[in-house]
Amino acid sequence: MGSEQVGTLIVGAGIAGLSAALSLHAAGMGEGVRVVDGSRRLLPLGAGINLQPHAVRELTELGLGERLAAVSAEPRRLRLTDRHGNPVAEHPRGRDAGYRWPQLSVHRGALQELLLEAVRERLGPGAIRTGLALESYRHLDDGVAVTLRDRANSDAPEELRASVLLGADGLHSAVRRQLHPGEGAPRWNGIRMWRGVTRAPAPLDGHTMVIAGSYRPARAVVYPVGDGQVNWVAEVRVSEPGPLSDADWSRAGRLSDVLPHYEDWRIQGLDIGRLLRDAPGILEYPMVDRDPLDSWGEHRVTLLGDAAHPMLPVGSNGGSQAILDARVLTWHLAHHRDHPEEGLRAYEHARLKPVNAIAAACRDMPVDRLLDTVADRAPDGFARIEDVLTADELTGLRGAMRRTTDMDVETLNSGPSWSV
Repeated sequence: MGSEQVGTLIVGAGIAGLSAALSLHAAGMGEGVRVVDGSRRLLPLGAGINLQPHAVRELTELGLGERLAAVSAEPRRLRLTDRHGNPVAEHPRGRDAGYRWPQLSVHRGALQELLLEAVRERLGPGAIRTGLALESYRHLDDGVAVTLRDRANSDAPEELRASVLLGADGLHSAVRRQLHPGEGAPRWNGIRMWRGVTRAPAPLDGHTMVIAGSYRPARAVVYPVGDGQVNWVAEVRVSEPGPLSDADWSRAGRLSDVLPHYEDWRIQGLDIGRLLRDAPGILEYPMVDRDPLDSWGEHRVTLLGDAAHPMLPVGSNGGSQAILDARVLTWHLAHHRDHPEEGLRAYEHARLKPVNAIAAACRDMPVDRLLDTVADRAPDGFARIEDVLTADELTGLRGAMRRTTDMDVETLNSGPSWSV
């Protein structure tokens, strides 16, 4: 078994892993960085993703702002409605909420391609290797010995010796599995999601995200993602919560399974049924997360992105937090260049508690509870939301929307850069 010495080994070529590689390069620590991924080919898969201003700032500081804007749409407001389209509340987003940076909505595949291209440009075409799955690792005095298995030749394991090992390998992380053996299956909240991207005119004014309906029993999320495409998410409660071992982000869904839940929806300016029928493909997966960890790593190993803190996709936070992980991690490694263990622990100290709080909040969103209340009290619609929710409930709803979007405008706008 051969053994090659590298600098930082990143397992996983998704948003977290590629952002980490770019951040290390920008900090002058790109030499010897290697990214490995178990997929044979890194394809532009998935559907839409929202990047909060916090993440857009970081990608802009990495020199990717113009590229990102060219493939994205900029939502300026979020509108909540019932399943009939009656308005419940509306709230500004991104720059309209006062941030210096926009919120951007982009196809995950387009973001993946943008990051891949930048890594290959800056770190060289050999910086990323595909078809290699992590099998195990062991600690050394001055690094980590990592055993990788080539999926095209499972009889030929390969060993790399790295100064630092970063697990950015997602929900089913092999690095996390060795760090926390016996953790068990992801936790499903009972909601099934169908997602797609349809070529269609942008809904409403072209700058509005819409959340319609509630989890009693179904809701839809719709927003443009640039290039004449509209992302939609159909979310239906189908089961009681419980563990689920076969959560798969790439499973194909069937129109016949999801369309009946929305066939009778009539929302002015937003034809949910047509968006579903005209989508070239549908993805189906459960809404899952994992319980938070007390630590992400040990010695010269740590986790980032979904490998560290998979969260329910209800607060537009997963991808954004992965990018922030990469930037904060790099900053601390750069400030502990001679002692990477200290840098990794400092990163965890900075990120673990606030990210775990976000993940916990995604499990119990006050906005979701109030939308359920609207559905319960006015299943056939309403003329005025004031006839459905009390004044205190409306105040609580607007406060909850603000807490999940723009409570930290001044903090971000005036905060120091994570660039090294």
